[in-house]
Amino acid sequence: MGVISWIVLGLVAGVIAKLLMPGKDPGGCIITVLLGIAGAFLGGWVGKTLFHVQLGRFFDLRTWGLAILGSLIILVGYRLLIGGRDRDR
Repeated sequence: MGVISWIVLGLVAGVIAKLLMPGKDPGGCIITVLLGIAGAFLGGWVGKTLFHVQLGRFFDLRTWGLAILGSLIILVGYRLLIGGRDRDR
């Protein structure tokens, strides 16, 4: 899969992660989508490194699952780091 495919996958995975974990995020929708793109890359790396899964097909369920999982991980981390900072103000 090329870089453009990972970006498109990340956009969709970011939206799905936001739907799975609703709430007010610091930064808005644009940041959530960018976190989804980073999550897709993280999910691909986790799949290759830990599970030795070759993620080459765009419509593979494992590819989507790992991208959404990576997006959720990054979204939780973002909420913990940035969200806690906004509550203190």
